[in-house]
Amino acid sequence: MENLSQVAEVEAILFAMGDSVENSKIINALNINSKELRNIIKELKEKYNNSNSGIKLMELDGAIQLCTKPEMYDALIKVCKQPKRHIMTDVLMETLSIIAYKQPVTKGEIERIRGVKSDHAVNKLVEYELVCEVGRLDTPGKPILFGTTEEFMRRFGVEGMDGLPPINEEIVEEFKEEADKEITMTLND
Repeated sequence: MENLSQVAEVEAILFAMGDSVENSKIINALNINSKELRNIIKELKEKYNNSNSGIKLMELDGAIQLCTKPEMYDALIKVCKQPKRHIMTDVLMETLSIIAYKQPVTKGEIERIRGVKSDHAVNKLVEYELVCEVGRLDTPGKPILFGTTEEFMRRFGVEGMDGLPPINEEIVEEFKEEADKEITMTLND
């Protein structure tokens, strides 16, 4: 039996990496020789060949990887087919609101309105299929223009952009005043 901590280390490496890991990388990282790695691989294979385990160790042309046993695929498919639950944070809702009311709009315009970088928020909204690229601005760099999708309208129960709730002008004025105060404070510092 190999050193238990080395077996655990190899197992942890394979689990964390997810993909195959070259034998040479493991040998170098753990400062072991190829014979010691062979023994660790043998021990892990025996452990995973146990019928109570859902994973197995595969050797792939000078590399090793933890994989799901084929008999577990049905359970995996059931989980993978479940719809993803998208979490709409305040940042995403704020960014989505800007896009919905100002569309078509560039990321640069969104960032000017929000005052912070918006790459992550816009990318998440594209991933959630709530916004998409609707064209490019005819200026240097040809920035992408974003707009809402049919999925946005379905999820928020809006039949068209005319169906968006009206913007409360008093609140807009309050926001403008707050922004002006912040700018003045920043300039005075």
